[in-house]
Amino acid sequence: MAAGRQKPSRKAPGKPAAARKRTANTRGGGRRSTGRKAPAGGKTKGLLGTIRKVLTVTVLGAAAGGALLLYVLFFYGTDLPDFRQLVDYEPPTASRVHASDGRLVATFAKEERAFVPIEAIPKPLIDAFLAAEDKNFYTHPGVDLSGVIRAILTNFVRVLDDRRPVGASTITQQVAKNFLLTNELSLERKVKEAILAFRIERALTKDRILELYLNEIYLGYGSYGVAAAALNYFNKAIDQLTIEEAAYLAALPKAPNNYHPIRRREAAVARRNWVIDRMKEEGFIDAPAAAAAQARPLVVAEREATARVTAAYFVEQVRREIADRYGENALYEGGLSVRTSLDPRLQKIADDTLRAGLVAYDRRHGWRGPVHRLAPGGNWHKALSAAPAPKGRGPWLKAVVLSTSPGAAQIGVEDGREGVIPLAELRWARRHLPDQRLGGGVRGVSDVFAPGDVVLVAPVTKSPDGATYGPRTFGLRQVPDVGGAIVALDPHTGRVLALRGGFSFEQSEFNRATQARRQTGSAFKPFVYLTALEQGLTPTTLILDAPFVIDQGPGLGKWKPDNYTNTFYGLTPMRVGVEKSRNLMTVRLAQRIGMDKVKERAEAIGVVKKLDPVLSMALGAGEATLLDLAAAYSVFVNSGKRITPTLIDRVQDRHGATLFRRDARPCDGCAAEPGVSMDVSPEFLPIVPDMRPQVADPVASYQVNSMLQGVVLRGTGRRIADLNRPLGGKTGTTNESFDTWFVGFSPDLVVGVFVGFDTPRTLGEQETG
Repeated sequence: MAAGRQKPSRKAPGKPAAARKRTANTRGGGRRSTGRKAPAGGKTKGLLGTIRKVLTVTVLGAAAGGALLLYVLFFYGTDLPDFRQLVDYEPPTASRVHASDGRLVATFAKEERAFVPIEAIPKPLIDAFLAAEDKNFYTHPGVDLSGVIRAILTNFVRVLDDRRPVGASTITQQVAKNFLLTNELSLERKVKEAILAFRIERALTKDRILELYLNEIYLGYGSYGVAAAALNYFNKAIDQLTIEEAAYLAALPKAPNNYHPIRRREAAVARRNWVIDRMKEEGFIDAPAAAAAQARPLVVAEREATARVTAAYFVEQVRREIADRYGENALYEGGLSVRTSLDPRLQKIADDTLRAGLVAYDRRHGWRGPVHRLAPGGNWHKALSAAPAPKGRGPWLKAVVLSTSPGAAQIGVEDGREGVIPLAELRWARRHLPDQRLGGGVRGVSDVFAPGDVVLVAPVTKSPDGATYGPRTFGLRQVPDVGGAIVALDPHTGRVLALRGGFSFEQSEFNRATQARRQTGSAFKPFVYLTALEQGLTPTTLILDAPFVIDQGPGLGKWKPDNYTNTFYGLTPMRVGVEKSRNLMTVRLAQRIGMDKVKERAEAIGVVKKLDPVLSMALGAGEATLLDLAAAYSVFVNSGKRITPTLIDRVQDRHGATLFRRDARPCDGCAAEPGVSMDVSPEFLPIVPDMRPQVADPVASYQVNSMLQGVVLRGTGRRIADLNRPLGGKTGTTNESFDTWFVGFSPDLVVGVFVGFDTPRTLGEQETG
């Protein structure tokens, strides 16, 4: 080769050596700086790439999330309850029975609830629930996302501390759960709850959702809804609640038993005050009002004694009639308002009178012994508390005889204190022997008691002779085993004003006024005399009072009725026959006019459903209920009109629409046109027709009325003549005093009384109507 000429390089041609060196350094991973800046376009391209990647991941994540959400909605949302039923939903509401003066008599409900429309719920009560349960209720779409996030963060800490997680359910979600789902604690239920909440929000207004919630939620004390809770906790209507009372009710939805106002008072007050703080923070009340409300004590009130009338037998009869007419569901869930004919004042008199009468009869027939025996020694109070007491004792107290002396018994009473029963309170307690016989008189306390006897007692302040007793003095009591009933009604309308079907509803629910059909005895006789008067006889017509014998047929022997006195009085005016209740006169009279006519009249009046036309029926061998017999006596007061006894005046549904009205008489012109004044002058007063059927001659009815007044003035009912009022009536006693009756009347009232054993047996000698 020529000198000075280099050997050709093996490297790639066209690149300078420096460039090749930098390339080599780069490939070798060198980080040496060249001192030069990279072009701007390279950085921009890198940022855009990163953004593209983030967007791609976001879109894909959103797509996946959306797909997952659609799957959840499809999976959980296809088999959900129909939320549209809430549009017309009416929650089960208690039916209430009221007396004629408006006082509450009874409530029938599976859930104690009074439905109140949202317009009638006061704002402070609504504010309290919103503050405690869902402050964003009027702004969220059914699920409060901020509340969900807050609950997640809170529960993360609570789970670490092994505490129960908190919820984030809105009021709408609670409506979905309470009405359409179960209380199961699961993720599936929460998802379904959220789905339904969104759907409910699209179908219902916020006010309707809140109305359903406040009327459905359980608040303890057997109270469903805020109206029932206000009554049960505070004995108030919801518009009378104070701030602290409203706050306490709003504190209860989560766990009413945890904030019981008596058993857990401290926790209840703390929770109530927390609700008041929330109301202040949300601006519903100011700081001074909050402080004043928190400073007040939590006081729950019992229902006033006068708020509810006690009439168990009357109420049970009403319950049966409503259930028969409208069904059990309407009675217990339909929110019916039932206005009855019950007069509370007369009902109280009827209760006291019947109980006193049955006790008086029972005392005449002796002491049946202690209700239980305790072994001597030990803790008498504990043993007495465990000892059984007879049903129907009412206000009477259990007591155990601790010791006896000739003049008194020392007793321990179930209230834990001791007392004394003096001998004067034991004089009636002669031993009850078989066949209505009595043991000898009580000479000392040991004739009645022995230590360990468990008896019933009642406080007494006056002795039988009027002397004043010392403190802790008691009288001996005994639940009667005889039955009885009393009924009072209006003879012009048939409205039953008072009714009691036994000594105690607790002892026996059998209603002897409406369910017991017993022989009427002489109480039936006025209908025989009524029929005779309609046939042309008069109260002065003479009827022979003499022995009467009739052949009853082959193998049946002779029928020989007799007077109660076993005496015959010859020719006697018909009026006297009624007053003295002469059996022989009544039989002869019935034979004279014919039992077919007596049967026709008695069935038309309704005293008996079906009467056999035989002479023994003239003496009351037929059977009737006390209510039917008392209603039948109304024809003697109202000029022969038949009335139907009724206990219910009016029934309204939950919306106030009238379903039933007792007085169905048409009254044209009774309602004035809107804006038109009515002329109340007598000639323009509307005429209301009398729709009562005429079942007896008015003149004959008046004559029997007069004759029955004679029964009170001179005859078998003269014990009530001392009242010095225009009264009539008739006693009734069946053979061997199995059943005894008295039905009496004044111009505007009929009262009937029945006494007899449930399993018929004699009441004893001299025990008559």
